[in-house]
Amino acid sequence: MKIAGLLLAAGAGRRLGTPKALVRDAAGVPWVVLAGRLLRSAGCSPLVVVVGASADRVRAELAAEPVEVVEATDWAEGMGASLRAGLHALASEHDVPLPSPDHGAGIAVALVVPVDVPGLTPDVLRRVAARADRSALVRATYGGRPGHPVVLGRDHWDGVIAAAVGDQGARAYFAEHPPVEVECGDLADGRDVDTVDDLPDGHRIG
Repeated sequence: MKIAGLLLAAGAGRRLGTPKALVRDAAGVPWVVLAGRLLRSAGCSPLVVVVGASADRVRAELAAEPVEVVEATDWAEGMGASLRAGLHALASEHDVPLPSPDHGAGIAVALVVPVDVPGLTPDVLRRVAARADRSALVRATYGGRPGHPVVLGRDHWDGVIAAAVGDQGARAYFAEHPPVEVECGDLADGRDVDTVDDLPDGHRIG
């Protein structure tokens, strides 16, 4: 079963003062590169990165990475626009109908990660992905708090695309189709970063 990685990295990071994709860790590696490598380390292939704000700069950071870059021209709408763009790209460029939920060459699942959760680990992604199949909806939780990554089985992509508006991502679809929750609080804190005060030690803007 093929699991695609879908990295949402289009936002402007207004509260942070810079696109989160361009924040750097203590070694100077941009978050967009770190998150892409994280998805690949968990076995995701292909890997689609959705860019938007400062798209040219983010593309330049990804030039040496084995990823496919998709630009969400309506990125300012919020996460919904990025999610729609990424799923459209996977469906149109990669999907091959599967003869059964567990066999075939096409992509059965998208494992979705936003770029602003720097504390994620490969073990978190693997634990959530272990519950994946073509009909799956799965969401990581941290002490019972919903978070990322999220698994979207191929059977749900059209519904998620239709419901993904504003900054909600898949939230509205999940309200109608509750996902399986996989607790990952023993592996990571799952916190997203919104302000400079939220940055992990050593991580920096620019």
